[in-house]
Amino acid sequence: MGIDTENNYLVITASGEDKVGLVDRLSSKITESGCNIEESRMAVLGGQFAFIMLVSGPWNALSKLEGQIEPLGNQIGLTIIHKRTQKRERTRPAIPYSVEVVAMDHPGIVRNLSAYFSKNGINIEELQTDTYPAPHTGTPMFSVMMTVGIHADVHIPTLRSDFLDYCDDLNLDASFEPVRG
Repeated sequence: MGIDTENNYLVITASGEDKVGLVDRLSSKITESGCNIEESRMAVLGGQFAFIMLVSGPWNALSKLEGQIEPLGNQIGLTIIHKRTQKRERTRPAIPYSVEVVAMDHPGIVRNLSAYFSKNGINIEELQTDTYPAPHTGTPMFSVMMTVGIHADVHIPTLRSDFLDYCDDLNLDASFEPVRG
């Protein structure tokens, strides 16, 4: 790769009907263009494929990829959106914490959790949810796994205690632990 590789980034989101080979086709086009996948997340939700990635490369390689991405999407049946961006720079250091919540499924769980963290000035950096039947009873259950960034000036024991009390009030089983690398 040429100069300025570290300064040129593209975020690509893709979605469409799931079928074998989609990740291969997308990643091949990225590599053939002279670009690199820095970060990515992929999931199949229902019968739909969803992918988001951060791609880096020299400006000319990213331009080449941008010109090829829409035709590729049409060819393989994906809606693809891309946008130039830059590497994320943190203005304040944040400590990653893992939050896990399990409860009987009901509307508003994600809303309540996101409102709590937003109100406390805490950014949700990753979020994953799932539903499943409880063993033995089949009761619909809901799980949330997230990573949040806690700034160094936050008193973590107080935050943790307040969060767990908040979850208890909502009848949510929760854990709040530092991410172990």
